[in-house]
Amino acid sequence: MNKVVVLGTGPSGLTAAIYLARANMNPLVIEGPEPGGQLTTTTEVENFPGFPEGVMGPELMENMRKQAERFGARFERGWVNRVDLSKKPFTLHIGEERVVETETLIISTGASAKLLGIPNEKESIGMGVSTCATCDGFFFRDKKIIVVGGGDSAMEEANFLTKFASEVRVVHRREELRASKIMQDRARENEKVTWSLNCTPLEVVKGDQGVTGLKVKNNETGKEEIIETDGIFVAIGHTPNTSFLPDQLATDETGYIKVQPGTTRTNIPGVFACGDVQDHVYRQAITAAGTGCMAALDCERYLEGSQVDDWSKSL
Repeated sequence: MNKVVVLGTGPSGLTAAIYLARANMNPLVIEGPEPGGQLTTTTEVENFPGFPEGVMGPELMENMRKQAERFGARFERGWVNRVDLSKKPFTLHIGEERVVETETLIISTGASAKLLGIPNEKESIGMGVSTCATCDGFFFRDKKIIVVGGGDSAMEEANFLTKFASEVRVVHRREELRASKIMQDRARENEKVTWSLNCTPLEVVKGDQGVTGLKVKNNETGKEEIIETDGIFVAIGHTPNTSFLPDQLATDETGYIKVQPGTTRTNIPGVFACGDVQDHVYRQAITAAGTGCMAALDCERYLEGSQVDDWSKSL
């Protein structure tokens, strides 16, 4: 029987593990197929406090893991395919045969950026292709950038990137944008934003030093062309990694776990959620780490019996 199991090893899960281990909770941390989360697919991270010269994403996550292990956190590699939260203790089914029982559960499985699924895209992440303008916009100062997408997030990222780029071109496969009118108007009024609408991305074009262009097809004429660019930001949304969870755990319409405001408590006593799996607004390593700390403290107080009575508060 475990006191607490942490699902996920991104910034939120590892921060939770550090706090829990220092509190002698002996947490078991389950790593999925991509330990370290999205930061392991990035190169240099310059906006995480404490690293004035920047730090490589994989190095940052490896150091977080070592810190958790130093205090006694246990790690196990495996894919959790089913969770039973209907009764205590909670049971986690890992792979075909492994079953783990726990008194409490912290879910920090993150969210995955949706990709276009075109050639050279995935292997170019961190080498000219990005899914986070806030994270990587600084690296494209005075360069030409493409933003792919037509929703509010694409318009927001396009406007944000004009702070750095010399030109931001929005590529969208339809003539009409899905973004709200106010977000469209802001982007259209920005003189640095140009448009390639009704164009379907076909391939990321790579050179010796990284991305050099995006191959697109004009849906009206059928003509293909390569739009020259120094960077491509894919802004077509994220998918929270919650498909393995049971229906009784409350989520919003897009699958993000709901938590009580100001806490990491879910609708099920003893179950907590932190990081991008419950945050569709900020999606930063530092905010994820902060909620990981919150989840560990919420969990510790729950096990001490100090949070049981007020769990009935609505989400």
